[in-house]
Amino acid sequence: MHKEKDWKEIKANDSWAIFKIMAELVEGFEKMAKIGPCVSIFGSARTKSDNKYYKMAEEIAAKLADKGYGVITGGGPGIMEAGNKGAHSVEGKSVGLNIDLPFEQFNNPYIDSDKLINFDYFFVRKVMFVKYAQGFVVLPGGFGTLDELFEAITLIQTQKIGRFPIVLVGKSYWSGLLDWVRGEMLEAEANISPKDLDLMSLVDTVDEAVKCIDDFYKNSTLKPNF
Repeated sequence: MHKEKDWKEIKANDSWAIFKIMAELVEGFEKMAKIGPCVSIFGSARTKSDNKYYKMAEEIAAKLADKGYGVITGGGPGIMEAGNKGAHSVEGKSVGLNIDLPFEQFNNPYIDSDKLINFDYFFVRKVMFVKYAQGFVVLPGGFGTLDELFEAITLIQTQKIGRFPIVLVGKSYWSGLLDWVRGEMLEAEANISPKDLDLMSLVDTVDEAVKCIDDFYKNSTLKPNF
């Protein structure tokens, strides 16, 4: 009986959680729909401000903002801070999708006050990244960065969303992963198609990263991805 009672309480709590999830989705949709075309910048929360990738993220964000794109980050420190700082430095739109975590995460000071959204649920936050980003610029990061990268690739690969540019910045960091994807996933096991590798671009400079976004939208329409 005790176990049955506990299970009923769990089910009741799960049902009420739906309303909190809905509230996060509604707030995210309402705020993000007003902002316009954006590019998401991903990377480690642990990257320090003197790191070359921090400086690259800041430059990329500033150049994208100069071209009229809003810049979306996860709202925290490290590469996320660099992205918001770059957009803020040229008075561009600086968006932060912050997540409540027991460590590491706090919103950085370079997010526009009306463009900070706080989330409890990772999956709701990722919906906002995928729906409203016109491109992903991915700098070196950890498991969270890889999660966001591969989810976007999977959604495009399976045609659940429209294609958008995914740019990996840092050949020395990403080449080993891409070699493994090509050698093991594609050639050894045939778990992906050759064209799937074309969903990502690997670059080593700020200008190359920005050009990937620009070139893609010479022939494509800027609009939400689903």
